[in-house]
Amino acid sequence: MTQVTAPFSLLPGSAASPVILHVPHSSRVVPPAVRADIVLDDPALARELDHITDAHTADIAAAAAAMCAVTPWRFVNGLSRLVVDPERFPDEREEMLAAGMGAVYTRTTHREPLRPAGFDAGPLLDRYFRPYAEAMTRAVGDRLAAVGRAVIIDVHSYPTRPLPYELHGAGPRPPVCLGTDPFHTPAPLLAAAQKAFAGFGGTGLDSPFAGTYVPLAHYGEDARVGALMIEVRRDGYMTEPGGPAGPGLEPLAAALAELVDSQTA
Repeated sequence: MTQVTAPFSLLPGSAASPVILHVPHSSRVVPPAVRADIVLDDPALARELDHITDAHTADIAAAAAAMCAVTPWRFVNGLSRLVVDPERFPDEREEMLAAGMGAVYTRTTHREPLRPAGFDAGPLLDRYFRPYAEAMTRAVGDRLAAVGRAVIIDVHSYPTRPLPYELHGAGPRPPVCLGTDPFHTPAPLLAAAQKAFAGFGGTGLDSPFAGTYVPLAHYGEDARVGALMIEVRRDGYMTEPGGPAGPGLEPLAAALAELVDSQTA
């Protein structure tokens, strides 16, 4: 198993690769100081981690990287998204804040209290969120400087059945959901993903989750930064919720490796 205990890690790839595999939600680690402000008891917190964690996605990215002809870079979050969610923004759109799922979560996947009313998210944003965002911005900038472009591929998973926190959970739940951005997802990147994951059961677009992650310094401004979100339905590679990985992990990693190699050929 891939063990990442630092707040985040940039795992080097080839100097010639533009690809960054971004793994933001794979960890279950909640530091004691953060745990102290979570109102759930230990069994309830363990259950919440089962539901909210994109389990084994760091291992999927590691296995894919090992298969690639040109090794991609990997940016891996070593902390649970219950600490901060690095893919939100401090001024996250109103619907996510209303659901208690902004950059610092205040509600659980079942819309129960996670942190006390009036919780001050500022210290968590300063300690964890902003350094992560700055480091990811630097990582993208380094790829642009080295090879003239960057391709961010987010590696996520989602439950087979929708959880109450999902704002758009009534739509299709394909084996692999591809999240896109009208500016940062070029047609060749999307086509390559559709081809790579066709043998994994097929793909859908932007349902149940949409969009991509691009650092704000580049978002909507720099077309040299491509981005795509890969959301794998969990019944395809693991036991839900929070259980072990199964035989689907290796072919999933192989499909991801095919996608990465398509961006460096």
